[in-house]
Amino acid sequence: MALNFANNNSLSAITTKPSGLSGGALNLISTQTASSSSTISFTSGIDSTYDEYVFKFYDIHPSTAEEFMFQGSTNTGSSYGVTITSTAFQAYHRENGASSALGYAGSSDLAQSTSFQRLSTATVNANNDDSLAGELFIYAPSNTTFVKHFIARTQSPDANFAYDNYIAGYFNTTSAIDAIQFKMDSGNIDSGVIKLYGIS
Repeated sequence: MALNFANNNSLSAITTKPSGLSGGALNLISTQTASSSSTISFTSGIDSTYDEYVFKFYDIHPSTAEEFMFQGSTNTGSSYGVTITSTAFQAYHRENGASSALGYAGSSDLAQSTSFQRLSTATVNANNDDSLAGELFIYAPSNTTFVKHFIARTQSPDANFAYDNYIAGYFNTTSAIDAIQFKMDSGNIDSGVIKLYGIS
């Protein structure tokens, strides 16, 4: 079998995507900026347009040290409290290198609960230079046959530790999820940006 090599290494001549490639494009739907906000709610843009949605978190800074959380709605944000089952684990490392670990974070999971789901497995510090960053993926939220899966990964500091947080689970409903709300366990989201994208 003959091997073919490209002699022109320039990408400037590419004007269209090859037909064999598809998917992965991020399409910005909306952006919300927190300013001493008790909640941040996305009540539009989550529909059957895309099979996958992602929220991206930038410098989420709490007013007091608390966990960052989310919940879904099946009535466009009139109420939040869909039944969730989830699991969580974390890796952490102390700033001075004295301790580190990787393990299950049982206090951050839910078992058929209508509570808000934590996106941090430890409190997010409220120090001036501390914040949380990460992303939350929700799959086929408009599907009315199956439960709605989600996966999240965030990074947050707490008491001189860096936490790498992994959360996954599902909304145990066959109703469409059409709104998502974010908040701290207590107090406000002092500042930060959340962007919602559809993935095509």
